[in-house]
Amino acid sequence: MTPELATAYLRLKEAFSGLYEKPLSSFWRVPISVVITIVDLGMGNLHSVKNALSNVAPGQTAVVTADPQQILDAERVVLPGQGAIGTWFRAYERLNLSAAINDAINNKPLLGICIGQQAMFQSSDEDGGVNGFGLFDGKVRHFSEFHKPDRQTSVQPRGKLKIPHMGWNQVSQTQPHPLWDGIADQTRFYFVHSYCANAENPADVFGVTDYGHKFTAAVGRQNVFAVQFHPEKSQHAGLQLLRNFTEWDGSVQ
Repeated sequence: MTPELATAYLRLKEAFSGLYEKPLSSFWRVPISVVITIVDLGMGNLHSVKNALSNVAPGQTAVVTADPQQILDAERVVLPGQGAIGTWFRAYERLNLSAAINDAINNKPLLGICIGQQAMFQSSDEDGGVNGFGLFDGKVRHFSEFHKPDRQTSVQPRGKLKIPHMGWNQVSQTQPHPLWDGIADQTRFYFVHSYCANAENPADVFGVTDYGHKFTAAVGRQNVFAVQFHPEKSQHAGLQLLRNFTEWDGSVQ
């Protein structure tokens, strides 16, 4: 190497020496992908929920899975379900999800949808009687129990309330919650169910809907929020609720 080339080499090495010592993150910002696990019990619009979450939070990864480890590793958990609660709980037991779901209930933001809401209560009359997780006091009962002439308290005309309760209905927000941000009171959401939850503790209730009587449409405590309606089918309001969930840290102020 000639003296001239040697000098040029040393100057280039000196000029770029600091550059090579810098970490890659100093040149570009790598986004952190938060994992949202959608628990797959073989029931419900799982991929519709996944697509809706991917739409409102493209920087987060939504995964449909029944793998307990993936549920444990997730930062947020969605517990959906549609159909019969007895079948739902049999799948839950068969897949050995108890430890993973209990961890989510106790430690991370969790959103229950439809049966995922009903399962949070003490019990359900469906399928001959099924015990729930017992997070909320109260029982899940068939609408027919409340549509009898002597029990019906709805402002809606008697004799015109079909079961299942299917379609759009208003939700009255009984308390503020981070998942209600940007959603007006009395907004309509989409429901499909024949059984309804009736929370005993008013402090747990965040929304009610009138269909023969006022049942619990949204319930919550600490890091858990659960709804009877389907946000993934509820257009703009449903997407807003899901967006709020992806930004929620699990605290209620």
